[in-house]
Formats: sequence, C-alpha cells, structure tokens
Amino acid sequence: MAKPKEPLSTFKELISEIETCNICRAQLPFEPKPILQVNPKARLLIVGQAPGRKAHESGKPFDDASGNRLREWMGVNRELFYCSDLIAIIPMGFCFPGTGKAGDLPPRSECAHTWRSRLMAQLPSLETTLVIGQYAQNYHLEKKYQTVTEAVNHWRNSWPKLVPLPHPSPRNNLWLKRNPWFEEKLVPVLKKRISSIISE
Repeated sequence: MAKPKEPLSTFKELISEIETCNICRAQLPFEPKPILQVNPKARLLIVGQAPGRKAHESGKPFDDASGNRLREWMGVNRELFYCSDLIAIIPMGFCFPGTGKAGDLPPRSECAHTWRSRLMAQLPSLETTLVIGQYAQNYHLEKKYQTVTEAVNHWRNSWPKLVPLPHPSPRNNLWLKRNPWFEEKLVPVLKKRISSIISE
C-alpha cells in the first residue's frame, strides 16, 4: 500500500503545475508567466488583482510604484516584503492580462477557478489577508459590498482576518485625496497589526 503524499510534496507539485499553466495563453498579450510568492509557512497574505507590466518583466509581484505605496501602507521594507516565509502574495490572476483604455485589463477568471482553493488549502498559518481592489474583494468578501469604497469603509467588519484595501496604484491618487480617513485611520492600525505578525 502506497504511503500518503507529504504536504510539502503536494505543495511543490501544485506550484510546478501553476508555473507551467497555459490555460489563458490565447487570451494573453505575452507568453504565460505566472507570478506569485507563496510558502506554507506564511502568516500574512496579500491578494491583488494581477501582475502589471513591470512585474511581468521583472518576475516579482508588486515590483512597481504600486508596490512602493503598498509597502509604505504596511510599514515594511522591500526585503521583508519579499520574504515568503512571512508574506504570501497570490493575485486573482497570475499573469499580466494586458492593457486596456483605462489601465490594465481585469485578471483572467480562469485562474481563480483553477488554482485558488487549492492554493489556499496549502496556507494553514495565515493570520491576516490584505484584500486589494474590486476583484479580490468580490472573491474573498463574497460580493458583500457594491464598491471598493464601501468595502474599505467597513474594514472593521472583517478585521483582522480580512482587510480590504484600495489599489495602491498612482491611478488611485484621487481616491486617496477624497478619502483621507483611509490613511488617517486604517493605515496606522494596519501597520501595527503587521508589525505584531512579523515580530512573533
């Protein structure tokens, strides 16, 4: 009788499957290049939309101006941000979806349907998940809110397990200007929470 697979072996096989995924190949502007950061030990999860053009080129998630602002909100440096033992980064779509008239296109829906539940099952140590933008919030908050503003404004309802955030893109400067309460009230509490997680 064969022995059951070890969890780590199962995890490595899953990552190997993801790295060679080509489900959306015909719909992508470039060859598939899944970009994520994941480790079963991670205690903090960042859920974004999909890699941008710069992240696609570098192979690192949030390797752009959006990442700089997100790290600022979190109160972490670049080195800590890319420490997979602490922080997992799993976007709703793993590959750069291309650019439309108003910015990057939405993440391909096939990605979440195919991989998300399997990946989440491999992260038993998560304490807090940052849920960034409309697509991530619709999935993780089960379409409870009509807009990103409404979701972020009700952050206390899912705190500290799920923390809805606006997208940190420079395109959102106007949103931040119109909603100063976000950086005044939520960001300081978020920094304190993350500091407590990474210092355990």
